[in-house]
Amino acid sequence: MPTTKIVFYQEVKRGALPVIDWLNELKRKNPKGFLNCAARIAPLATYGHELRRPVADYLRDGIYELRAKDRNVQYRIFYYFDGKNIAVLNHSIIKKTSAVPKKDIDLAIKRKENFERNPKRHTYVEKET
Repeated sequence: MPTTKIVFYQEVKRGALPVIDWLNELKRKNPKGFLNCAARIAPLATYGHELRRPVADYLRDGIYELRAKDRNVQYRIFYYFDGKNIAVLNHSIIKKTSAVPKKDIDLAIKRKENFERNPKRHTYVEKET
């Protein structure tokens, strides 16, 4: 099975990288939580649509979530399939018994639409040093 490329959403204004910035902050504040999230992202490239609960789940309007946890904190990383690639759009942090906030899903849908209109402008490309 061919490996899928994972790309991260980038805001056009100020070049913000919502998920990468959050992961970097999580790595600094909660290394174990970061490792749990990173461990969910890695197999996404290999298994894509084959991932199921408890690792991933379909939400709505083409938006999927990766599910990670650390103690009583649930991390959700939202993505969608853009052809043969996967675009990681945003994240959510929820309490164990709570549902994914509608506003976070709506934000993922908005970013998906932005990405679909202009993938090049909304794809983070790591600068070579």
